[in-house]
Amino acid sequence: NQTVNKEFYLSVMRRLREAIRLKRPELWADNFWFLHHDNAPSHTALVLREHFAKNSTHIVPQPPYSPDLAPCDFWLFNKLKRPLRGHRFDSIEEIKAESKKVLKAIPEK
Repeated sequence: NQTVNKEFYLSVMRRLREAIRLKRPELWADNFWFLHHDNAPSHTALVLREHFAKNSTHIVPQPPYSPDLAPCDFWLFNKLKRPLRGHRFDSIEEIKAESKKVLKAIPEK
C-alpha cells in the first residue's frame, strides 16, 4: 500500500545503489551500470535528477509513451497476475513463493 512518489522512489534508488555496490562490486568500481526506467513523474522529479547526476548514474533515455520498451507492462505482468487472481495469501512469504512458481512456469520462448 505504498504510493510511488519521488521520496519513495529516491529511497528505492538509494537501496539499489547499495545493493549494486555489495553484489556487483566490479560494476560499482567502474561505475559501469545503467538504469532504465520509464518517464513517470516520480522517476523524473528534480530530486531524482539531482541524485542521479550527483552519483554519476547512467540513465538510458526512453521516449514518452513507449510501451514497446517496457514489455513487462504488457506481457509479463499479465502472465504473472492471471494465475494468482482470486487467491488469498496469508503472508508476504506465501505471495513471493507462489509468484516465483508462476514465474518459473512461464516458458522462456
